[in-house]
Amino acid sequence: MRQSLYGFTRPALESWLAEHDEPKYRARQIFQWIYQKRIRHIEDMTDLPKGLRDTMAAELMLSSMKEVTRQVSAKDGTTKFLFSLVDGATIETVIMRHDYGNSVCVSTQVGCKMGCRFCASTLGGLVRHLQAGEIVEQLMICQQLLDQERVSSVVLMGSGEPLENYDASLAFVDIVTDPLGLKIGQRHITISTVGMVPAIYRLADEKRGITLAISLHAADDETRSKMMPVNKAYNIASLLEACQYYYKQTGRRLSFEYALIKDHNDHLADARKLANLLGNLPCHVNLIPVNYVPERNLTR
Repeated sequence: MRQSLYGFTRPALESWLAEHDEPKYRARQIFQWIYQKRIRHIEDMTDLPKGLRDTMAAELMLSSMKEVTRQVSAKDGTTKFLFSLVDGATIETVIMRHDYGNSVCVSTQVGCKMGCRFCASTLGGLVRHLQAGEIVEQLMICQQLLDQERVSSVVLMGSGEPLENYDASLAFVDIVTDPLGLKIGQRHITISTVGMVPAIYRLADEKRGITLAISLHAADDETRSKMMPVNKAYNIASLLEACQYYYKQTGRRLSFEYALIKDHNDHLADARKLANLLGNLPCHVNLIPVNYVPERNLTR
């Protein structure tokens, strides 16, 4: 399969060009064409030599996914896409419209193996990781649809665990925050994780400006382990130790996601546990009404 042009960071593209005896400054031109002018065909890059365009067309591609379905909410304009990939796998992407701008939720894997009881994405297990270009292309299709309206923020909260597909997820961040790219600031990018503790330490040491969101959903190990198998590998104490380290390294306030599930984690005692657990950590708690999944039969 040809490699996606969307999957190149600018330094990686400069390396590819050097391997083909082309000057590195072409990477700047290519980034401007695909991210600022948002062209959809390699041959449209009219200030590149035809020989280079022919080589790029033979080895690289811009479009690797097709829209299968689109649903638009009449209430708030939320747009949900189902995309088909080159191997026939499918993923979902969502545009959310807010008073403060447009946010896009991207997937990082086909399926998921984390096994969280309240989630539909994990029902079929993990099929494969997405490549960086497949993550970026989701965002580009949304930006092309929005036209002159700008994507102001991105959340890696679609199907999959971003920190399990670490390299591709962080390459995505580098590409879309490039000054010649979509110019989305790192502070407007949120990566959500079920709590992959080693990856949190790795991310902390990189000292990026992104927001880290932790899918917590319970304030004690017994409850959380029943809902989220990852807790058996990385319990709440080890997770919060990693979160404290992340805050010390980056100075970035964390976000904790807590889906309220009837008669599982929604009592007053649970609220007190949560307050005691997070009281000493600069953070934001996002209370979410759980989405109903027929196979799970968990209710709000």
